[in-house]
Amino acid sequence: MTAATIARDPDLLLPPEPRVRAIARELYECIRGLPIVSLHGHVDAALLAEDHQFHSATTLLITDDHYITRLLVSQGVPLDAFDWRRPTAVEPLSDRDVWRTFCQYWPAFRGTPTRTWLEHELVEVLGIDREPSEETADLLFDEIAERLADPAFRPRALFERFGIEVLATTDEPWSDLSQHAVLRDASLGGDVIPTMRPDRLFEIAAYGWRAAVGEFAHAAGTDIRVLDDMLHALVRRRAEFQAAGATATDHGTPTLRVARMPDRVADELFRRALDGERIDAAEAAAFRAHLLFESAQMAATDGLVMQLHPGVLRGADRRVAARHGEDRGFDIPFAIDAAHSLRPMLEAYGFAGRFRCVLYTLDETLWARELAPLAGVYPSVFLGAPWWFHDSPNAMLRFRRAVTETAGFQNTAGFVDDTRAFLSIPARHDVARRVDAAYLAELVAAGLLGRDEALEVAVDLTVGLPRRVFRRGEEGHR
Repeated sequence: MTAATIARDPDLLLPPEPRVRAIARELYECIRGLPIVSLHGHVDAALLAEDHQFHSATTLLITDDHYITRLLVSQGVPLDAFDWRRPTAVEPLSDRDVWRTFCQYWPAFRGTPTRTWLEHELVEVLGIDREPSEETADLLFDEIAERLADPAFRPRALFERFGIEVLATTDEPWSDLSQHAVLRDASLGGDVIPTMRPDRLFEIAAYGWRAAVGEFAHAAGTDIRVLDDMLHALVRRRAEFQAAGATATDHGTPTLRVARMPDRVADELFRRALDGERIDAAEAAAFRAHLLFESAQMAATDGLVMQLHPGVLRGADRRVAARHGEDRGFDIPFAIDAAHSLRPMLEAYGFAGRFRCVLYTLDETLWARELAPLAGVYPSVFLGAPWWFHDSPNAMLRFRRAVTETAGFQNTAGFVDDTRAFLSIPARHDVARRVDAAYLAELVAAGLLGRDEALEVAVDLTVGLPRRVFRRGEEGHR
């Protein structure tokens, strides 16, 4: 039997109606080759600093991509089978056997954005158009191994080939940033910059919180005995991140609650937690909200853009999280409130000249109901791109249709790929560009935008807005 090949449609995701498709093609062709401005993601800086050959198709595409592993688990594949990092009751599969399992379940990815990204990676990046299946698994595995042995497929070579202008990583507040120092001297053709994510310091009731505070104190070169010690250390570390090129912080938070509590109450909670006393859920939530408020105050001073990623029950299955850790695909969205939760922060800093906040959500009902109205009135608030479960063509279109009438385009922050899967970066940006071209073509066809205006907007969504919102290069003001 002849193996099927992957056919990449040049009109992928463009509108089917001929007149609108022609407009979308024109817009897409004008933006498809623009540089990648990736100002929020999770690629490990060590990948590029060390520039080692990728090990295999499995480690390159499968095992660290929870978009893939979660869907395989949903088909009955045990997570133990491809988690070689922890001892488990089930013998982990070899790289080749994991790849065979993935190819066996290729039909499970039909209709998903993951399928679109993977096809782009295979065809456009690796130059392989053979469709994964049980019959082709071994041949594909060996073909990819041949590609990976070529120096042209090392991380730095791909970084330049992808046309990446800037890539932001996500870093613990105690990171020594040594990998970024290596990359500043590497002449990559683009910048790799850090982003501070202090979540583990804010989760006062979480297992390992005291150890995280100790690690942070060591990195900051100070003793942390009271809350003020940690706040002053955060200010210093933020300055060190900025000196290394950072333009933003990132905060993964269950809710958008940002509110100051009395200093004496916050100080007492901090002392109790440092002494190992039990902190209940309500106290932990109030403390998190307090530190987010303190972070907003810092952002209003130093200009680091504050990103808020709320509304996810991370590690929803506690047994899986305990056994395999987080980021294994068991993050589940839930409904949240924005307007009431953000009111204290926006009343304090919504009009502060240096303060800037990018809001993301997994609760689609917030887009039109709360987030677009907030971004449409506060000069400091921008709407982040559809994220995680919404990083998909249909959700991106729903986002544009939900927010544009209220917030316009200028109050959005451009596309961010939010990925750990390095090879998927160009695929994700290509999908976003195609979707934006499709949406703008609809506006042109409906007489709501002129073609020249649509082209200006397309370029702005692709490179202009992320550069300005995240303060890259010349700083923009609305």
